Amino acid sequence: MPGKKTSEAQIKASRNWEAKNHERKRYMSKKSTAKSFIRIDANQADLDELKDLIREKEESLRSSNKE
Repeated sequence: MPGKKTSEAQIKASRNWEAKNHERKRYMSKKSTAKSFIRIDANQADLDELKDLIREKEESLRSSNKE
């Protein structure tokens, strides 16, 4: 099969990992999407909004760690 680069064993292993690590896969996908948006599509208004959201999240994490 010319052009096929991934072995059946690798495909099966990937599917098994994805099935066992659904939440981790979802987390990594969301993180990748966010980073791509920032690098490629975000304008200044988007970046300003994201900075505010990040500040709020950091404050929330700091206050929950103090408890």
